[in-house]
Amino acid sequence: MSKGKSKSKASKKPTLKSQIEELNISIKEEKDKFLRLFAEFENYKKRTSKERLELYKTASQELMTALLPIIDDMDRAFIEFEKSKDKGLTEGFSLIKNKFFETLKTKGLVLTQTKKGDNFDAEIHEAITQIPAEDDKMKGKIIDIVESGYELGEKILRYPKVVVGN
Repeated sequence: MSKGKSKSKASKKPTLKSQIEELNISIKEEKDKFLRLFAEFENYKKRTSKERLELYKTASQELMTALLPIIDDMDRAFIEFEKSKDKGLTEGFSLIKNKFFETLKTKGLVLTQTKKGDNFDAEIHEAITQIPAEDDKMKGKIIDIVESGYELGEKILRYPKVVVGN
């Protein structure tokens, strides 16, 4: 009887070969989990790096947008100063205005290049009104620029507001 017991005990014990196969399967599963986790972490690093870079580029967007009306006021004031007879006052204000705008420029704020006589493009201009053109050459062209447009990096903060010839 002891022989029968030993055979049943031996058959219940896993063989060395089956243990190795189970361990190999377990290693493959763990390796797969590790690779997936590593890939997920790499994607997370890329995504957060991209988000951080985007945030850095547009971090000053809110401030720049709030400063646009001040820039407009400075432009209007400069026009009025030019009408005065005090050239020293005009020159002094011009220096301050230029220094202010150059500081904003170093932070990424750029004036959109729009000139009178340019073709109107609804993608980059905002038409606030249309007026009859003096001649046929000015139809569909910009007659006047009411407010300048500004970009921060590659993002448009404000489209230039223009009057279009009809």
